[in-house]
Formats: sequence, structure tokens, C-alpha cells
Amino acid sequence: MLEVRAIEVAIQSAPVLRGLSLEVGQGKMVGLVGRNGAGKTTTLRTIMGHLPLAGGSVSFDGHALDRLPPHLRAPLGIGYMPEDRGLVPELSVEENILVPLWATGSKRCTDRLDFVYGVLPELKDMRERRALLLSGGQQKLVALARALAVGTKLLLLDEPFEGVAPALSARLAEVIAGLRGGELSVLIAQSDLNHSRNLLDAEIVIERGENLG
Repeated sequence: MLEVRAIEVAIQSAPVLRGLSLEVGQGKMVGLVGRNGAGKTTTLRTIMGHLPLAGGSVSFDGHALDRLPPHLRAPLGIGYMPEDRGLVPELSVEENILVPLWATGSKRCTDRLDFVYGVLPELKDMRERRALLLSGGQQKLVALARALAVGTKLLLLDEPFEGVAPALSARLAEVIAGLRGGELSVLIAQSDLNHSRNLLDAEIVIERGENLG
């Protein structure tokens, strides 16, 4: 489903990714594991097109992503949950969830919203609350919901459990575990595997922008 081949990425002329490769098969859950600064976030941002490739290739579901502009990647069914959540503070929970669907011109907003509320029913009760009034953990749930709304084939989750209270971490792990067994592929970037080791089909260790081992 997702194939990353020997990618090289530099930020302000400083090499960050140095020939990193990884694969995520259809319906598989893969962990990208490494310490802070290893290049995990850069990898996900590169897949989404937020950073340009200096070398290598990225393909998804038969599409050469490196040849597509960023705004044409989400419509392929890719959902992205950034580490900093990236919510619009003044928008409501439901509006934040719908943002990528609006941006991609989706005709399935109602269906996808129903799906998201089925997976995360607690968000339906707070759907009219503005994002700025939520706790950090609640914002993580909304960011996951937003990724699920558009991510019908692939989810990219950047440190989903980082900085979240234990109860909400457990809830996030429960939701992510519930995604297993279907056709949805998931790539989870994490500093450790405390919350997800039992969820993963495979793990890829990244160190200084390279595959370790």
C-alpha cells in the first residue's frame, strides 16, 4: 500500500533523512520507532508532501506521491494526525473533523462523520464545543477523528500518545486497536512502544534519519 524507498530530505540544507525505506501493507499496522530528533515527523511530513524529496521515492496505492502536490494526497484516502494536533482553535469539534473533507471536496461528509462518531462516540457529545476549550487529550481524540474522516486507506499518526493522561492514552490505544483487521493501513511514529507494541504487525527503527539494522 505505502512504499518509501531510500528517501533523502534536508531541512535548511541540513540532511535529516538519509536513505530511509519502509513499507506498510494493506490492512497492516506498522510502528516507526526512534528517539526525538531521529526523523519520524520528517518522514510523515514528507509522505504528506509538506517537505520536498532530495532523493528516493514515495508511492501509495499505485500512485507516485512524490509527483503529486500536497493537496492531492489526502483525496487518495490518506489521513494525517500531526504530533501538535493542528486543530483550528476557534472551530468546533465537528468543524475540525470536517475540515479535510471540505478541503478535498468530499461528497461523503455525512457518511464519514457518522463513521467517526461510531468509532469515537464521546466526540458526538462535544461536537459543538470549540477546540480551544478542550484538554490536550481531548484534542488528540479530535485530531485522530479528523484523520479518520479522510483516511479511508491509510492513517499516519505522529506520537498519538505523547503528552496524554493515562486514561486517554488507554482510550486512544483502544480506538487504534479497533482499526485492526480491516483494509485500513496505519503507520504510527513513536518514541517508544509502551502503548502500542501489541498492536503492531511490524516495527521499523529509525536513527539519525536512517534505518537501524
